Amino acid sequence: MTIFEAYNHTKQTLEKAGIEDVVFEAKQIIRHVTGLTNAQILTRYTNPLTPYQQNMLTAILRQREIRYPLQYIFGEWSFCGNDFEVGPGVLCPRPDTEVLVEHALRFLKGREQPAVLDLCAGSGCIGISIAKAVPDAQVTLVEKFEVTKRYLDRNIRRNGVQNATAVLGDVLEQAAAEDRYDLIVSNPPYIPEGEMATVSPETKFEPEAALLGGQDGLDFFRVIIDRYTQSLKPDGMLAFEVGFGESGAVQALLENAGFGDIGTTKDYNGVERVVFAKK
Repeated sequence: MTIFEAYNHTKQTLEKAGIEDVVFEAKQIIRHVTGLTNAQILTRYTNPLTPYQQNMLTAILRQREIRYPLQYIFGEWSFCGNDFEVGPGVLCPRPDTEVLVEHALRFLKGREQPAVLDLCAGSGCIGISIAKAVPDAQVTLVEKFEVTKRYLDRNIRRNGVQNATAVLGDVLEQAAAEDRYDLIVSNPPYIPEGEMATVSPETKFEPEAALLGGQDGLDFFRVIIDRYTQSLKPDGMLAFEVGFGESGAVQALLENAGFGDIGTTKDYNGVERVVFAKK
């Protein structure tokens, strides 16, 4: 089987499994199996796969056929141009979340030695990406579960960020000191209880605690706004990733808490994915 034949076979298998973006995934899988870049694949597409590569491809496709997340299969994933170790027990980094980081970086531009707090940090993709992009920032990442924090600790080391600190803690039970942070970011659990049964097949392999946001999906937003507003410096910003259709409700929570300059940012699919506000 040549690389070109393997690519077509991969696309066909993914299509039969009901996977949406088969072209993107097929390219990722072939890159992973061959160890080649996209440019190298184009010039070597007639090269045959080795027996080992064919076995690896078969194993990957069998896992994707049951909709096991590709991020877990690879054991790592790129986010904002940085690589993160991922696996069972941690939420998979998603492109939609990159718009939260992009907005955070726009806010921090020009601020000297900003203090940043990343709540429900998971793999650390948000806070670590901010720490790498803003070397003089001091970023604190809070994660509740020890198994998840192990990924977080490894990703801090992997990305070589000296200005990021991981903390084991429950966001719902603690609050930070007053007037400490220029920016608080969070991608909290936000799926309503009634929608958990309808999430994508891949999501069902991810930890429920990182997804379920209570009956209406807003539990974490309420607590963070209530307990962490005091942790923001004057003119500091609070920025959330929110679920589909939740931006209006989260904006209302912020308005009721006295925040100003409330706004939203759309993800790459045109969904209002980020809600932000200033103290």
